[in-house]
Amino acid sequence: MQDKFTFKYAIIRIVPKVEREEFFNVGVIVFCKRKKFLDIKYNISKTKLKAFSCEVEFELLNDYLKAWKLVCEGNSSSGKIGQLELSERFGWLTASRSTIIQSSKTYSGLDSDPAKVLENIFEAFVS
Repeated sequence: MQDKFTFKYAIIRIVPKVEREEFFNVGVIVFCKRKKFLDIKYNISKTKLKAFSCEVEFELLNDYLKAWKLVCEGNSSSGKIGQLELSERFGWLTASRSTIIQSSKTYSGLDSDPAKVLENIFEAFVS
């Protein structure tokens, strides 16, 4: 048990028509303070996007999620948010919002490898 650390994660969703509250999962974000880990993995299915809405532009959503990746990395091009502490960046990325890109509530777990957790949750909820 001593080699395991708590982590938090959220599922990232696309909500093409916010007023209808219909969504599909496109990614996962995982945060582990002890391992200094914050990362996101995503994949937007063009087929699912078209099934939900023809008006939403795939490239625009992809660009927004690329920006989320830059925030996770703390990349200088991610602006002031990318310069915050890891926990603050995770909190900002998983905050409730009423836009097309949303995250689920956050969940916690225990594991020794947050990168593996990211892959496993992605496979379970997105792929």
